[in-house]
Amino acid sequence: MIDALIAGRLYGIAEQRTGHAGSSYVTCKVKAMTDDGDSIMCNVIAFNETIRQTLLRLEDGASVSLSGALTPKVWTDKQGNARPALDLVAHSLLTARQTDSTDQE
Repeated sequence: MIDALIAGRLYGIAEQRTGHAGSSYVTCKVKAMTDDGDSIMCNVIAFNETIRQTLLRLEDGASVSLSGALTPKVWTDKQGNARPALDLVAHSLLTARQTDSTDQE
């Protein structure tokens, strides 16, 4: 496991799902920029209630920083080129979104 911190923009919107045992989780994609100006997609899953609720309130393109367990992956595009991707199990989140008094930690 790699303990990582990623920062980028939400790509699309987060989606709530339910596992086989009835547990809830949220998935989303974050588009992060690399040093050479290219971008990399990070597939995020969150089980923590506060992180799940915050991700569900964010809009497409929102700036977000997430930390957690990172797994690097490789996928092949339509042209046959190997492309990097990341999977992150989010343990904490930071966003510029304004919180209101009903938000809980």
